[in-house]
Amino acid sequence: MPTVPLTLVPEVTLAGGDVATTPLLVSGTVDALAVLVGPAAEGDDALTPGAGAAQAAALFGIDLAGMAERADMTGKAGEAHVVDLPQAVGSAVHLPWHGLPARLVLVGTGQGTPTELRRAGAALAGATKGLGQVVTTVATNAADSASRAAEVVRVFVEGYLLAAYPPFTVTDGPRKPAAALVLLGADGTRAETAVAAATTFARSTWLARDLTAAPASTKTPAWLAKQASRKARAAGLEVEVLKPRRLADEGFGALLAVGGGSPSGPRLVRVTSSPQVSEARHVVIVGKGITFDTGGLCLKPRESMVTMKTDMAGAAVALATVLGAGELGVPYRVTAVLACAENHMGAGSYRPGDVVTTHGGRTVEVINTDAEGRLVLADALDWAVTTLAPDVVVDVATLTGAAKDALGLSVGALLSDDDALADALVAAGDAAGEPVWRLPLVDEYEPDLDSTVADVRQVGHDRRAGAGTIMAALMLRRFVRPTTTPAAAAVPWAHLDIAGPARSTAARHEVCEGSTGFGVRLLLSWLSAPTLGV
Repeated sequence: MPTVPLTLVPEVTLAGGDVATTPLLVSGTVDALAVLVGPAAEGDDALTPGAGAAQAAALFGIDLAGMAERADMTGKAGEAHVVDLPQAVGSAVHLPWHGLPARLVLVGTGQGTPTELRRAGAALAGATKGLGQVVTTVATNAADSASRAAEVVRVFVEGYLLAAYPPFTVTDGPRKPAAALVLLGADGTRAETAVAAATTFARSTWLARDLTAAPASTKTPAWLAKQASRKARAAGLEVEVLKPRRLADEGFGALLAVGGGSPSGPRLVRVTSSPQVSEARHVVIVGKGITFDTGGLCLKPRESMVTMKTDMAGAAVALATVLGAGELGVPYRVTAVLACAENHMGAGSYRPGDVVTTHGGRTVEVINTDAEGRLVLADALDWAVTTLAPDVVVDVATLTGAAKDALGLSVGALLSDDDALADALVAAGDAAGEPVWRLPLVDEYEPDLDSTVADVRQVGHDRRAGAGTIMAALMLRRFVRPTTTPAAAAVPWAHLDIAGPARSTAARHEVCEGSTGFGVRLLLSWLSAPTLGV
């Protein structure tokens, strides 16, 4: 069974000193030196030189300010200008930069906010692709406090590594690695911790991107479960896989119905990271894992089906999050639950009008076989709440086109009836550069889910009324409040609909084209915060 190709995140190392004193620049191993520039101060026409810019100009004997001006740089975040230094011909010519790196990169930082610094790191990655080693002065601003300097390092490195992601491919041969990065003036413990955190965030996002980008011809539910098992065992985490026979024995009627039309049977995967903390709170993250979505008997148009190998992005995010949480050593027990199925057509396909019995015994009237995500999540949420004793549950899914229509490709939808939890997730998304917008759970709409033949309809009666994202979340909320376990009604729950930002039509800053891994950094940021909000 093929595995996800292993691509190593570029190495990031720390070095003391500055441009004027470091021996690195004359070692012959450095391909480029990157210095930072900001916008001109009010009333001034010249760009604001960042740390090391003046030293670099003196060392190389070059008017960097003039070069930036001629390149029409404004100093805004995301700008990068590469200066390829000419090399002397003949031994009689000695240029000022002889023996120094052959390239200088001017990188705009804007006002130096976390978002802008993340974009600056991404711009540097884009400007230095194909090189071996790049040195940057991002961490050499002596005016910064230690905590501020560490934050600068963390977001800059995170942006660099995220943008350095090589596109997924099934062709033979290694995926080309990005340049190794050396941070001048960042040799302290805080900086080491910041680099380690940024690397974990990026590596986890890379994994989610790889899994989501893998073709459906390879990525069956069994394959996805196998990748999760291998990754979990390699990290020393607990793993459990429920196959079709056990799913049937334990009453996962919705998951089995969705996967019934495919020759590749469904799976439910549990991966748990347990810290060395007694009585640690238990966070459960449930991910939608539809490895391909044809729409079932309610067949999608061809155009809508092209990207449906990515309909398991929620499961990829959940798995990457639990692996990242274990690596970061968060003080919580974290469990990922992956509800994996292929929504295909076949002799065993479920139909509109069917009634399926979910885990826990609640029945659902099927209205649209292309609204399969809420069915597999219903089973997984009920099982998670009734068997795992969570303190908080978050589900993540590419669930509704309505979320994409409402919020576009850059912002996820968040729905929760717990204000503190919602606020904490919004704050984590802002901090991580993965914003979410809270939509209301409108109780007035809920009667539209009432069914005359089952406990609940899969979708509402009045489809013309819209609010598709809200209606889907209202349906899921019922399965976080199982009737068989009244005490579970107190479990805080949030729903993340990432149908828009899970996929990107073009690369922009740290976001790659295709599968983006959106949600991993948000959840890791939330798990790393001082409080979960619950």
